[in-house]
Order: sequence, then structure tokens, then C-alpha cells
Amino acid sequence: MITSIFKSAVSKISASGAVLALASNHAFAATSTPLKQDDFVGISFWIISMALVAATVFFFLERDRVSPKWKTSLTVSGLVTLVAAVHYFYMRDVWVSTGATPTVFRYIDWLITVPLLMIEFYLILSAITKVPVGVFWRLMIGTLVMLIGGYLGEAGYMSVWPAFIIGMLGWAYILYEIFMGQASQINAKSAPPSVQSAFKTMRLIVTIGWAIYPLGYFFGYLTGSSPANSANALNIIYNFADVLNKIAFGLIIWTVAVSESESSAKK
Repeated sequence: MITSIFKSAVSKISASGAVLALASNHAFAATSTPLKQDDFVGISFWIISMALVAATVFFFLERDRVSPKWKTSLTVSGLVTLVAAVHYFYMRDVWVSTGATPTVFRYIDWLITVPLLMIEFYLILSAITKVPVGVFWRLMIGTLVMLIGGYLGEAGYMSVWPAFIIGMLGWAYILYEIFMGQASQINAKSAPPSVQSAFKTMRLIVTIGWAIYPLGYFFGYLTGSSPANSANALNIIYNFADVLNKIAFGLIIWTVAVSESESSAKK
């Protein structure tokens, strides 16, 4: 039994490590520019890359600890941090080589990871009761509106203020669904205390943690600061928001999954 668990753990670490090593090798191959000691934005990219790698391995290993109905949620958490880690290697590369904001890489990352984070609301409720598919699609619509609005402004396809407003409307739509919409009602009526607690904490992250992103957009594009200062502020704020929101989200899922699994095993 112990041997099989050990082999499973080793295989998962090896698989995760192989993917991340491949990504990092590509990142290193893309440039020979060294990371400067006073480049705090570049340093933040590397710190967050390593944190995301560690979180990925942790979430995949912990799948063996939870009951089957929670494995998908932990898998999604691991995928979020894995995709983000791969992109952060490349974003660090763009920044160190050019000093430019890696807008395209960042939005490709978000276009994959943010919908996955929204799916987590649907998954944790689906683990304990039947959830209408409309909940899933409403969360997806809000997410896409938020991301598309932000990208149009940052990439220069639309004036920054109208794009900012569109992105904020998408975020408001998500907040409505998880605080007053059907997802919130299902959580209040059907979920056990541990799931309700996780759902509420996830809502706080989407409210408070995600509020960091509009701050980054504001300081990056709407203050009238010099391009260099704006780029520094934008990337440091976005990097901090990503590591907080993506890892913290997964840890909340992990906590409730372990708690519910251990409670079921005792019955």
C-alpha cells in the first residue's frame, strides 16, 4: 500500500516536473539577458513562477488524499497554477529582455485560468448537489466580458476608459451571480457548513483579491505617469494579484476537500 502511494506520488511529481522543466527550458533558450539585482519587477516574476510550480505539485499530490468527488476540483486547481507557471516563465523572459509589459502572454494566461477559477464555484456545488448548467454559463459570460474589455483597452484596440468600464461590468455580473444569483442561493440552501464557508471565502477573493486587478489597470493606464513608472506599477500589482488569487483559490478548495473527505471517512 505504502509502496503504491509512493510510486503514484513520484509519477505525479515527475509528470508535473517534466512539463514545467520543458517550459522553463524554452524560457531560458529564448534569451541570454541576465536578471538584474535591482529589477524588482523581474524578480517578482521569478518568485511567483516558483510559487506556482510548488502549488501545482502540491495540488496534484493531494488528489490522493480526497474522496473521488473532490478530485476534479483539485485537478482544476493544479491546472490553474500549472498554466500560470508556464506563462510566467515566458512573461519574465519578455520583461527581462525588453522591459515591455507582456500583455499578450498575460491575457492568454487569464483567458485559460480565470474561467477555470470560475468553474470551481460550479464544481464545489456540484460535488454536493445538482447544479443547473445555467450557473456555469453565466459565470463564463461574466468572465469573458471582463477579460475582453480589459484586453481591448490594454492592447490599444479601444480607449482605456470605455474598455475599463466594460471589464468592470463583467466583474460586477460575476459578483451578482455569486452573491445574489442562483449559485449563491444553491450554496445557502444545499451546501454543508464546510462548503458554505469555502464558497464565502472564495467570494471574498473574487471581491477583494480581484479588486487588485483594476488597481493595476488604473496605475498602468489612467494616472498619466511616465511609461516606465506605469509599466513597473502595472506588472508588480498584476503579479501580486495572480499569486494571491490563484494559489489562495486552490488552497480553499483543498481545505474543504480534505475536510469533507475526512468527515465522510469517519462515518
